[in-house]
Amino acid sequence: MSDPRATYGEPVEEPRDVDDVVGRAHEGLADAEAARRDAADRDTLEREAAQRDAVHDDELNASRAESDADRTPAEHGAPAATSAPSGRWDDSDDLDPMYAQHADEAVEAEPRTHRVDTRDDVPARDVADAPTVAVAPVAAGAADRTPEPVSPSPSAPQPIFVQAPEQPRPRGNRGAAGAIGLLAALVFAALYLAAWLGFGYITGEVKAADLGSAALSPLTRADFWVPVAVFFIGFWFLGAIINRGRWGLWVILGILVGVVSYVGHILGQLFQAPFWTLTASQGNQIVQDQLLAPLAIVAFVLGRELTIWFGAWVSSRGKRMTELNNEAQREYERTLEAGPQLVRA
Repeated sequence: MSDPRATYGEPVEEPRDVDDVVGRAHEGLADAEAARRDAADRDTLEREAAQRDAVHDDELNASRAESDADRTPAEHGAPAATSAPSGRWDDSDDLDPMYAQHADEAVEAEPRTHRVDTRDDVPARDVADAPTVAVAPVAAGAADRTPEPVSPSPSAPQPIFVQAPEQPRPRGNRGAAGAIGLLAALVFAALYLAAWLGFGYITGEVKAADLGSAALSPLTRADFWVPVAVFFIGFWFLGAIINRGRWGLWVILGILVGVVSYVGHILGQLFQAPFWTLTASQGNQIVQDQLLAPLAIVAFVLGRELTIWFGAWVSSRGKRMTELNNEAQREYERTLEAGPQLVRA
């Protein structure tokens, strides 16, 4: 008989470490399952990140649209603030304080997520090693709020406001012309009364024994006071026109006050009549009788002469006011040229 071992060949040794082979098989299956789970987690995280980015972009665009609608046309020209890339907010001072507060609160409340490296040449790592920060949505109405003004620090230099000097107002002479005209009117009344008594004495209407009562009787008559009042009005009106003018203007235009005084004498006779009880023919007759009356001529001469001499007084004061105005103007110009002066207590 032949040898059975020659028929079946050399005996094969059975592997003794079966547990090692089974363990390596399980490890291979576990690695494959872990790689599959990692790939699935990676896809899920990428989709969630894409969804968050899309939601964040939509909310940011909506807030910008509302802000642009509320802003004025002048504000549309200013460049709009943009968010920092890579899902992180910029820490610059331009960020609204309320907006930054909402962002910080959202960062603290957001659960920590993880980043997975998707490059082929880098092995898969534990996703717990790479935390990232989630982005908080835009707070409602934060874009419409204007930042509160920041008060300057006490150490910063404070601006000093200097009030510019006011330009001096020119001094006029019209009030003085009125006061001097009142004195001139009193002199006019005294001279007009003297002429009244003189012509009365010449015509025999006034007696030397009755001179006192005759001097008081015109003071109650309208034909005496109307020329005086008209002279004062004419003198003051001329003084308001000339103001600080030269004396030559009073000499030339004084004839107008004489004419006004002459007309005032005729008006006084009409008021004394009185004219509202007269007919047209009677009034016309009174005017014709007084055209060349001695007192009418006296009123014209007094009005003319008193205006010249009292006008010289008004003119001299007007010259002094002109000098004061010029000096005040020169002082004002010197103050402007010197500029603001800081006076310390």
